[in-house]
Formats: sequence, C-alpha cells, structure tokens
Amino acid sequence: MIEATTVDHGLRSEAADEAEMVAQICEQLGVPHQILRVDVAAGNMQSMARDARYGALTNWMKQRELGILATAHHADDQAETLLMRLNRASGLSGLVGVRKQGTVPSSSGDQSLPLIRPMLGWRKAELIALVADAGLTPAQDPSNNDDAFDRVRIRKALAQADWLDSEAIAQSAAHLTDADEALEWAANREWDECVHIGSDQISYIPAAPRAVRLKVLARAIGQLGSEPRGGGVAKLLDALEAGQGGNIGGVMVAIGDADAGEWVLRPEPPRQQQS
Repeated sequence: MIEATTVDHGLRSEAADEAEMVAQICEQLGVPHQILRVDVAAGNMQSMARDARYGALTNWMKQRELGILATAHHADDQAETLLMRLNRASGLSGLVGVRKQGTVPSSSGDQSLPLIRPMLGWRKAELIALVADAGLTPAQDPSNNDDAFDRVRIRKALAQADWLDSEAIAQSAAHLTDADEALEWAANREWDECVHIGSDQISYIPAAPRAVRLKVLARAIGQLGSEPRGGGVAKLLDALEAGQGGNIGGVMVAIGDADAGEWVLRPEPPRQQQS
C-alpha cells in the first residue's frame, strides 16, 4: 500500500493551504493522506525543522505500519545545497550530498527505517513539466528565513547561468559523499587505535591527517558534551596544533602529554549559581 503525508512546519502562512491542496489531490487519486503539523524549536531553523519533520515522519510510519519512506528531493536540491555550503566555507562533512537510498535520520539501530529519494536524478524543471501535464500548479516556497533566502538567490543564479549543470553539480555532491564515507572509515580506525576513554575524560594522540583528526575530535566532543559545529571544531583544532586548548560544546580541551602529542578532553564543570 502507498500512503502520502505532508509536513506543515507552521513557518509559512501558505503552508496550511498547500497541505490541504495535496490532501485533496490524494483523495482524488484514492491515496490515503495525512497532514503532520509540527512545532519547530528555536535555534538553527533549518536543522530544527529537519529534526521535527523526520521525527513526525518516523512516528507516522510506525503508526501506519509503513515499511519505507520516499521523499521528493531532486537534483536541483542537491546542487543548491552544495553551492550554499561552498559559499559558507563548509568542510567536507558539510558538502556531502544525499544518497538515493539511506535510513530515516530520526530512526536508528534495530528501529532503522529505509529511506529512498526516487526523484534525485530529476531536474526541477522536469518535475514542474510533469505536474503541468497533469493539470496542476506546483506550490512555490516564498520562505523568508536566511537559509531560504540564500537558497532562492542560488536558485535564480542557477537558472540564469546556462553554463552550470545542476545535475552535474548534484553528481559532484554524491562523489563528496563517497569521500566522506572513506574519511569516516579512517576516523573509526583512528578512534580505535589512538583514543583512550577514561572514567572522566577522553585522551587522544592523533596520528592521522587533519581531515580525520577533525572527525575524531568532533566525535569525542559529542560524547562528552553537545554536538559541535564544524567551524568551531576546525578553530579548536588550529589552537591544539598551536599548543593551546579551548572550550566547545560544554567540553574543555587541553594539551596533555606534550611530548606524546596528547590532547585531553573533559566535561566543563557545572557553573556555580550566584546567590
């Protein structure tokens, strides 16, 4: 059985009407449809919306006993995201693209749910043409948050630059994903061989190149504190390689045995409340 859902993040006034439009189309096609309305927490809007969306989709799949999730990501989405992150000087982990197959981000372990993106090889213009042939008008996203604004500007630039090939850019994003997976493999080996986990600290004597060190350092910080942003980890790595320490994500990082090249990570002590 095939079922459909539309997630309304409550971030745009038009979203509710668009969700109802999809519900009506599904009703005409005889496809069961459900509108999922979510609340997006404060903070990084794009990240929080993504977490809320996939959390709702995971619950919906389990309630409906559905075996696989298909999303509508297309080639232009890949290209736009890659160019946005290149413009922000993102590291490799930030530049990776999405794959045609994977698992729903909010599911894990034995509860992992399959995820496919069947339209990843399609250009947006091709999908718009399909919708038009069906006698429908596609909804547009006029979101005014910073991420959406950047995406709209890049989308316009792609449309105006006929020498840029969105599909080729999307393929490059997939190649970067392959490279990141190779680094992840190397980082797992570095972790096993060079990281010692104590009762109240993590000790790391790096032996691998910088890109692998970044991944291992980020993983150690995430285990002791909160997940760090890539740019912050890179700055901390620069400081450590210069013989200095720093704080990030609720974690203190310092030089241990300098002769061995050791870095020591400990959770920050709780702050004393002023009376």
